[in-house]
Amino acid sequence: MLPEAVPAGTDAVVLRQLSHRYGKTQALRAVDLALPAGATIALIGPDGVGKSTLLSLVAGIKIIQSGQVQVLGGDMADKKTRQALSHRIAFMPQGLGHNLYPTLSINENVDFHACLFGLNAAERQARIARLLQATGLAPFAERAAGKLSGGMKQKLSLCCALVHNPQLLILDEPTTGVDPLSRRQFWALVADLRAENPAMTVLVATAYIDEAEDFDYVVAMDDGHLLAAAPTAQLLADSGCATLEAAYIQLLPEHKRGDAEGLALTPFVADSGSPPAMEAEHLTKRFGDFTAVDNVSFVIEKGEIFGFLGSNGCGKSTTMKMLTGLLEPSEGSARLLGHPTDANDMATRMRVGYMSQAFSLYEELSVRRNLYLHAKLYQMPTDQARAAVDDALQQFELAAVADAKPAALSLGIRQRLQLAAACLHRPEVLILDEPTSGVDPAARDMFWQYLLTLSRRDKITLFVSTHFMNEAARCDRISLMHQGRVLDVGTPPELCERQHTDSLEEAFIAYLQQAENENSENNHQATEAAHDDVSGSLKTTVSKVSGSLADGKHARQSGLSGWLATVWTFAVREGRELLRDPVRLFFALFGPVLLMMAAAVSVSFDVKDVRFAVLDHDNTSLSRELTTYFEGSPYFKATPPLHNEADIDRVLRGSQARLVVEIPAGFGRDMLRGEQPEVGFYIDGAMPFTGENIRAFVQGIMADYGRNRLQAAGYPLDGATMVAVEPRFVYNPDFKSIFAITPGMIMMAMMLIPVMMTALGVVREKEIGSITNLYTSPASVTQFLVGKQLPYVALSMGSYLLLVWLAVVVLAVPVKGSFWAMSVGALALIFAATAFGLLISSFVRSQVAAIFGSSIAAMIPAMNFSGLLYPVSTLEGANYWLAWGFPSAWFQLISLGGFTKGLGWAAFAPIYPVLLLFTLAYVALASVLLKKQER
Repeated sequence: MLPEAVPAGTDAVVLRQLSHRYGKTQALRAVDLALPAGATIALIGPDGVGKSTLLSLVAGIKIIQSGQVQVLGGDMADKKTRQALSHRIAFMPQGLGHNLYPTLSINENVDFHACLFGLNAAERQARIARLLQATGLAPFAERAAGKLSGGMKQKLSLCCALVHNPQLLILDEPTTGVDPLSRRQFWALVADLRAENPAMTVLVATAYIDEAEDFDYVVAMDDGHLLAAAPTAQLLADSGCATLEAAYIQLLPEHKRGDAEGLALTPFVADSGSPPAMEAEHLTKRFGDFTAVDNVSFVIEKGEIFGFLGSNGCGKSTTMKMLTGLLEPSEGSARLLGHPTDANDMATRMRVGYMSQAFSLYEELSVRRNLYLHAKLYQMPTDQARAAVDDALQQFELAAVADAKPAALSLGIRQRLQLAAACLHRPEVLILDEPTSGVDPAARDMFWQYLLTLSRRDKITLFVSTHFMNEAARCDRISLMHQGRVLDVGTPPELCERQHTDSLEEAFIAYLQQAENENSENNHQATEAAHDDVSGSLKTTVSKVSGSLADGKHARQSGLSGWLATVWTFAVREGRELLRDPVRLFFALFGPVLLMMAAAVSVSFDVKDVRFAVLDHDNTSLSRELTTYFEGSPYFKATPPLHNEADIDRVLRGSQARLVVEIPAGFGRDMLRGEQPEVGFYIDGAMPFTGENIRAFVQGIMADYGRNRLQAAGYPLDGATMVAVEPRFVYNPDFKSIFAITPGMIMMAMMLIPVMMTALGVVREKEIGSITNLYTSPASVTQFLVGKQLPYVALSMGSYLLLVWLAVVVLAVPVKGSFWAMSVGALALIFAATAFGLLISSFVRSQVAAIFGSSIAAMIPAMNFSGLLYPVSTLEGANYWLAWGFPSAWFQLISLGGFTKGLGWAAFAPIYPVLLLFTLAYVALASVLLKKQER
């Protein structure tokens, strides 16, 4: 039995010999750690040291491979304990809004998380109102999460995490990618909300070491090892350092500390004789009603290190694309290396290099092969390419790892490799997108030493996009950008002087506050920013909130009603997302319609108007009489006669005719003598089905011709010969294939599209990261899957009704049996099909794999083993059992029986339970395969 609360003075989290690896990469190495309850705790260290892995293990998201994890007095290796603790732990994943749903409004996002944790309607309403007021999001409650700024997204993510009143709040780099003002607001908000619930423990991983100075406790990590874990004040005192970053550097191994004197920044001297490298004049870019870049102007000199500072989504990337000719501006102009930007000007673009934030080279190739490939992409001759690669390996100190794969390299060396690749073709302008994000201090200093060399010695213009202050401070000049506008341009000291601040971060915050105040005045409405005193305004807001966020426990629904309520929560959310995504909605609703109509119109098993040609060597009245039998048949259509035997192969090979009739010389004479002349029939057998039908038609016509000739000659016909067989087809008297194709295409459409859509719906959450909401919630995998399934069932059922209407009205294929009995069977098939989609999604990780896997896995059995092309009873061996082991063959009996055979409830009743068993089996198997924890 777990305690309801962790007493003060005890540990909220205890780790013993905790290790974790991803393949050959060791993420955590025998970590022993105890974190106090009721404290704010910061995890610091560069990217890749194990911070996120540690937080995920504490939150119960990842499977514990080695060691022990105790959280709030419970063992996280135990499934029941994790389930019980999920109500007391909140996890906010790394990245802007990864626990949010872009098409849902602020209110709907928080309400979904509240429902997920079982809060009743009254409690949800009260807590949502208090949280939105406290965070300043109340005026924007109906705005979609996808239309929020980075700071607002993080506030909303915090509301979603706090809505169930957790005792342990885990935040994984919550302020990465947001502007300094939003970061300051976020931490002030956390402090104020925590003041209402002082017993709550806050565990945070941060990329900004300076942020951690305000925390009670600091945990420093490097390469999976624990460097230190102590109260912040004690750590600073023991190190004798003035800042936490300096103290962290002191804790690192000696080879990672870098130069003790730090990086020496040599001043930039502009070359007055050279034209500017890049120019922007009143650049503006609009996407519909949204203005991404608004009237941006600046000039970048040759050889200058120019910083572009701003939060994610402020318009940096859009501006960079316009400056390099990758994007046409809506207004204004840009010049690159003295030339107007033009996407087709390859000569100018070859003078530009680009280094992305994410590693963009090939993991399968060695360092040397990556560089050589890059050289060839820039059309360097072989000898020149090899020389350039050798020079780059020496210049960027990569020779020792030239034959290693990138996966085996540290983050700092990988960044150097990317820089080497970007510089390989000797560009005049080099664009760097957050080049040192996440690297350790020593690697960062080394990297910037290379940049200084490129700028000062090689006169390469560096355009650095970043939202890190320590990176921006190293630039010669920087441009401060916010919401598509450039706030100011100048050197870091100039910007600080203009705002009368001591640091670049304070200067940027001052510019942001001015911009937000101007927006507030122009729009006559409140905005996200705190306009005067951030901390004070938040405290004032919180003080107006009625009640406390720590008002004890909340009642949760239990039993079957609680289980169904959670399923309904997932279903409502998925339904809202589906209805607000016009592409997915159209494909789900009208995809089956397009499939059936295309197949019904273009696919036919009816054989008529078969082109035939005649090679008549006899040219008598009797030979022409035989020809008229074929010309008068509704199954054949005559083409120009042939003149020699060589024409036979020509017309058959060119598909000008499917049948050639060769009448030999002397045919008429032999017929008059009562002999049996041989007539040649050449049938195109490339399509066996059509060939078999043509042979049957030929045999029928020749039998009719022979009988008529005997009668005309006065020969008595015996009883057997005089019997005329006239078949009458039951259920399809006209023997038209559309009456068989249409029911089959309804089966095919209901089997294919729902499978694909459901599989995409689940895998999409894996890709965008919102699957974390399942991992950290009390909901079971089965609840999640069934909830995801229901909207697609409803939509597919609507699509089925539309298909039946089109079949009856447009294609004139009537339903001769019971429509309602057939529709119940369709509903059972849709449940089975969507469950099969869930099964596919449980073991694939990308939407590309889901779309290919689900379409192939659904289409092959539905096409080949369902009875659509040939009866299941004609299949043999494994194919026979494969047919009955898939739901499409069972529904084909219902669809064909309802449309053509006049069948109803009695005939279909035994099939319903079979389709239901398919549904249950698929959902059960998917629930087993889709784990609620990652490895």
